[in-house]
Amino acid sequence: MYPITYLTDCYDGNARARLSTRIGALFGQSPTIIALDGPDPESFAALTLLDCLRSTEGLSGPTITLLNIAPRDGNWPNGVPFCFFRYGEHLVASTFNPRALALVRRELGITEVQVTDIAEVLAAVDFDPIQAERIINTQFRSLWYLPLLARWVADHRAIPSTTTPIPVLPDEGPLVTVIDNFGNCKLDRAPEELKLAGIPRYPHLTAVPRNQPGLIPGSSDVAELVVRGGSAAEYFGLRQGDRLDDRRAEELAELFTPRRERPGLPI
Repeated sequence: MYPITYLTDCYDGNARARLSTRIGALFGQSPTIIALDGPDPESFAALTLLDCLRSTEGLSGPTITLLNIAPRDGNWPNGVPFCFFRYGEHLVASTFNPRALALVRRELGITEVQVTDIAEVLAAVDFDPIQAERIINTQFRSLWYLPLLARWVADHRAIPSTTTPIPVLPDEGPLVTVIDNFGNCKLDRAPEELKLAGIPRYPHLTAVPRNQPGLIPGSSDVAELVVRGGSAAEYFGLRQGDRLDDRRAEELAELFTPRRERPGLPI
């Protein structure tokens, strides 16, 4: 059996129950369901997907990761299409969301994916026509179609698809992708790629002076703003989805001045 992780922005109790039941019936085991929440769920999805794949490095055995987060842009007749790709022996089946796929493109070299058309796939596998029509038109394609797609690809069935490049998005500055339960702020690039003047860098958290902020390598080696013994999110007033453009970077550099050197602030 494959370890299965489902990253989704549809994560209420009812949604979790139906996803767990359907995937359990298809694979013989229920998935670990991860909520894509917060102010910017797409950036959360991008780092989480990268972390899922990076966490498998050096280990044997395939995994399956499903990702459902559809752009609400109205550019598709019944929502964005679904795609799949492999990273080594690991399978990812996902909505074709360039922001959610941006980090695996840049960090893992996944430059293209296999985009599917639901009607074409269901016809190719000789799916029941009445059931196929329901799946093609349903609002809940991430429930009815995406798990089937993952099952069929995992079983090496011939699935019609179109090789499609993942678009390169414009670089608008470092982005806060995840704020963890400690208040550490995970960015979307490595520390050495950042140009945040005056921000001290450290090799790991315990090298940061106590009660002081610093910049360290985090999960998947992306940069992480931390305050040792405190919350970087509170210290800097950051939220998930905040972008560190030039003006914001200057504000952060000012905040990085040690508290004991800033009049009026407690040490």
